[in-house]
Amino acid sequence: MPDRKGLHSKNLHKHGYDFSSLVESYPPLAPHVKENAHGNPSIEFADPQAVKSLNAALLTHHYDIAGWDIPEGALCPPIPGRADYIHHIAELVGPSKTQINLLDIGTGANGIYPILACQIYGWRCVGSDINARSLENVAVIVDRNPHLKGSLTLRMQQDQNQMFEGIIQKGEFFDVSVCNPPFHASQDEANKGCQLKLKNLARNRGEQRTQPTSPTLNFGGLEAELWCKGGERLFLKKMIKESKTFSSQCRWFTSLVSKADNVKPAIKLIRKLGATEVREIEMKQGNKITRILAWTFTGVGG
Repeated sequence: MPDRKGLHSKNLHKHGYDFSSLVESYPPLAPHVKENAHGNPSIEFADPQAVKSLNAALLTHHYDIAGWDIPEGALCPPIPGRADYIHHIAELVGPSKTQINLLDIGTGANGIYPILACQIYGWRCVGSDINARSLENVAVIVDRNPHLKGSLTLRMQQDQNQMFEGIIQKGEFFDVSVCNPPFHASQDEANKGCQLKLKNLARNRGEQRTQPTSPTLNFGGLEAELWCKGGERLFLKKMIKESKTFSSQCRWFTSLVSKADNVKPAIKLIRKLGATEVREIEMKQGNKITRILAWTFTGVGG
C-alpha cells in the first residue's frame, strides 16, 4: 500500500492497516471489518465500538499492549496521529540522552501518549489527570501489562485550575511535557463538532446522514477530555503561564493545537514570558492538519 500522506517516516501506520494481521492478533475486531465502497477491508468509523476494537487491535499487534480498554464515553484516540506526536517529540528532545522523562498533562482514560512513549522509545512517563475514573482505568491497563510497571506512573491533579502544580514534584525534572487540550468550550459545541465529523465521514462514503437528536461521539470524550470553559485557547493560555513557573524542571513544554487561530496568540504569550525558543511543528494525516507547539526557557535546543 502507498504511504498515508503526511505521517512521520517512523510511524508504523504509514502504510495503512493490515486488517488480516490485526484480526489474527485481536479476534474481537473481526465482526467490525467489512468491505468499503472501494472493495477494501475497513471498519465503520462512525461506530464507537468498531473504533475502540481497532485501537485495541493496533495496540496489541504493534505495541505489545494487552487488554487495552476504556470506559463507555471516554475519548478513543486515533492511534496513528498519537504515534506521530510521540515521533516528533523524539526528534525534538534529540538522541543525546539515553533516558527521557515525559509528562502527559490530561492523560485521559486511554493513557495513549505515555503508553506509546514507553513502548516505542522506552521512556519513563508520568500521566496526570483531574478525573479519578480515568486514572483508575489506565492503572488497570498497566496492571495487565507488567512491562509498563516502573515506566508509567499516574498522578491525580487535585486542582482543576492547575496543570503542573501538584504534579511536578520538588527536585524532579522532565525532558518534555505533552498535552492534548480540550478542544471545545462547552458540551453543546462538542456535540456540534461531533455532528460535523459524522457528516464528513458520511460524505466520504457517498452517503446522506440525518442528524440524530442525541449524537454519539464516535471517538468519545468525557467532559475534561473534550471541553472546558474557554476551550482550547484559554487552556493553552493557562498552561503557558504556568509553564514559566516550572521552567527549570521541564526542558520542553509542548501541546497539540487543533485550531489554527489559536497558534499566534499562544506564540505571542510564550515570547512575552521570555522563552528562548519556540517551534511550531505541523502534522498531517491525509487532509487533516494539526500542530504541535513547543517552547523552552532553558536555551538548550533539541
